[in-house]
Amino acid sequence: MPLNQQIFLDNRPSGEATASNFRLVRSETPALQDGQVLVRHHYLSLDPYMRGRMNDTKSYAASQPVGAVFQGGTVGEVVESRNDRYAAGDKVVGFGGWQEYSVVDASVLGALRKVDTTHVPLSYYLGAVGMPGVTAWYGLVKIIAPQQGETVVITAASGAVGSAFGALAKARGCRVVGIAGGPEKCRYAIEELGFDACIDYRANPDVKSMSAALKEACPNGIDGYFENVGGYIFDAVMLRLNAFARVALCGMIAGYDGAPLPLANPALFLINRVKLEGFIVSEHMEFWPQALEELGKLVATGKLKPRESIAQGIAAAPEAFLGLLKGRNFGKQLVKLI
Repeated sequence: MPLNQQIFLDNRPSGEATASNFRLVRSETPALQDGQVLVRHHYLSLDPYMRGRMNDTKSYAASQPVGAVFQGGTVGEVVESRNDRYAAGDKVVGFGGWQEYSVVDASVLGALRKVDTTHVPLSYYLGAVGMPGVTAWYGLVKIIAPQQGETVVITAASGAVGSAFGALAKARGCRVVGIAGGPEKCRYAIEELGFDACIDYRANPDVKSMSAALKEACPNGIDGYFENVGGYIFDAVMLRLNAFARVALCGMIAGYDGAPLPLANPALFLINRVKLEGFIVSEHMEFWPQALEELGKLVATGKLKPRESIAQGIAAAPEAFLGLLKGRNFGKQLVKLI
């Protein structure tokens, strides 16, 4: 069995996460038992939700254990199998964590899923045709539920969730407005993803300027909002919401280091009869096949053109993750292992 390199959570952050919270270790890969498969990971997924799990606080999921492999999505190839459902060479997506190899009990429902790379690149199953894509689909389709001609807005527009959201919303005849960091990301959202407008939050660093930019980009107000960030941007969006607007609350990355995120005008939820719903996409697995089918078609037909930021090698994962939290990535952040 091969030697395995792994990234452990070494200690919990106090405030901002740093590279010192992680530790690179090497260990022997255990021999396979009946029902298990050995997967060599090709790509690791880096996602904003991981920052919240580093804290030892109450959340929708258990905290990441200290002294254990940092958890996260993976895609790779089966290299050895003692399970009749999998053979060497199968491409699979799973939750193998930040390590080069994982031993997986493939008899556990949902532990692994075979994927077809004929028309969709393997790495996309961690982004546009994976958890982030389904996250965008569920928030848009099941919570915002837009009607043709409505205006929808999303933060982190150029990322893995945002790019899928844009394609899905345009397919439903919406006016789609993104919020992203920097002119290059905004150009990408408009020119390659088909957004109708994109607002650079770096050029609009407070509620007043962001609200003015939203008024210009959304002349008919905002009917649906997909929230990934929180903070002053949420306050600015609240000022532009139409009556009976719907808000899909996916993430609050502005508060992941522990800072409180108070709302300036919560009475607007009542005044505008706004529906706000937080959601965790893993709690809605019954919708994944439907979502993945639509997302796969959008990629195959060129209507969804996701970008990727790729760090090389397992040791690069912590710094790439910290860069993701500061918006340094462009599109889906991955670590390539082979």
